[in-house]
Amino acid sequence: MNINSGSILSLLIYLFYIGLAFYFIYDLVFRRHNPIKSLSWIVVMLLLPYIGLVLYIYFGRNFRKTKMYSRKGLHDEKLKRELSSQQVEKLNRPDIELPNDLAEHRKLILLALNNSKSLLTEHNNVHLFFTGKEALEAMYECAERASHHIHLQSFILENDAIGTLWRNLLIKKAREGVEVRLIYDDFGSWHLPKKYVGALRIAGAQVESFGKVGFPGFRAMINYRNHRKLLIVDGKWGFLGGVNLADRYYDGGTSLQWRDAHIRIDGEAVTQIQSSFLMDWFFITHKNLRLRKRYNYQLPQLNTEPAPETCFTQIVSSGPDSDWADIMQLYLTLITQAKKRISLISPYFIPNESILNALRTAALGGVEVRILLPEEGDSRFVHFASLSYVSELLDAGIKVYLYTKGFIHAKVISIDGTCCLIGSANMDNRSLEHHFEVGAIIYNKEVSSRVESQFDRDLLNSRLIIQRIWEKRPVHNKIYEGLTRLLSPLL
Repeated sequence: MNINSGSILSLLIYLFYIGLAFYFIYDLVFRRHNPIKSLSWIVVMLLLPYIGLVLYIYFGRNFRKTKMYSRKGLHDEKLKRELSSQQVEKLNRPDIELPNDLAEHRKLILLALNNSKSLLTEHNNVHLFFTGKEALEAMYECAERASHHIHLQSFILENDAIGTLWRNLLIKKAREGVEVRLIYDDFGSWHLPKKYVGALRIAGAQVESFGKVGFPGFRAMINYRNHRKLLIVDGKWGFLGGVNLADRYYDGGTSLQWRDAHIRIDGEAVTQIQSSFLMDWFFITHKNLRLRKRYNYQLPQLNTEPAPETCFTQIVSSGPDSDWADIMQLYLTLITQAKKRISLISPYFIPNESILNALRTAALGGVEVRILLPEEGDSRFVHFASLSYVSELLDAGIKVYLYTKGFIHAKVISIDGTCCLIGSANMDNRSLEHHFEVGAIIYNKEVSSRVESQFDRDLLNSRLIIQRIWEKRPVHNKIYEGLTRLLSPLL
């Protein structure tokens, strides 16, 4: 190739880049995206030619707006919309007097019904697990008892001792004739070997990865991951929370222990957990497994009389397939609804401006706000970004604690000892805006009190950040925090 043709080729590539960059900048400016995030991405694209554009394509695009993922065509989602409308109508009737556990949370219940069609269920038992070891042992015990089906979903699935244990169990159950379905996230389970999956399929298990990552190509949307952790056994028991299938969740890895929050639900809400799993199965396989026919899908009854084993619960699924950032809206409403106390745990704390302001407003308004973060993070970059928010939390009178006994991976918020949200969503932009997440809102004083009691026990293994001491931390820490904070809208 001569110099002239080489120059022309370079010019064409450059013009193509400029055209593509301006197209995406136009999209950011004129399509009502978050202005802070939009400006951050524009700066990245302008300051990092070519690289910035690639980063935006893989990490920055908002597929809630473009509807890359859609629930359209799902029969069970249409049914959920109809049932949720019935519940909204019933809750809004002036002649309906709600039970005590629900009366003060009417706004939150209606929000979950309207934004994510999360049906309110009444008759449930909720079992709490506060370590990965407890949760994994309970999950394994239930799966061993399966006689009809096992539906298992994990963001991280490793080929280690825990992963091998589960593979062997799923192979055994599949050979016994149990319907076994497994979903793992392709990015979160990056190192999972093909022979692991092959052995399961040979035994008769159905295994699918969510969001295959391949380079190059625009389909490798690394930013839009399925972060849900679910297990449904025979439609009787449903698990969700923060625990993945890997050794470190069981034995703590390099940490002293792995503190987490995971729950098992027995009762009406299991059907809603099942619905979340089957929705993801549909996204991957395009096979619509109708929940109503196969799993006896029924409308939860909203009774006004107390009943045995009453624990009102809503299962909320959030992700780029929904019109709203559902779990983010629930976090925001929980914070603004609190009257006395907010107890919040998150391993990755990078709140958006709305949640940050809500927390500060609550504290300045006399609500006791307590936030528990890990002292040592499993991602140095994200950990320093989290710590960059501490000073302004302290300025508002918020108590911030750092857990010192190991790594705390729980994603929990509890208000006033009456209501709590436990699930897979971190308090960061990635979880609240981009990832597929799931959580349970539990309207029950006994469960919420147990969650807050565990929070109090965790404080015994934590250190309270004192503002005057915090301000004297090393200068290089402040620099790391400032630099990572600049990129926090993109995390």
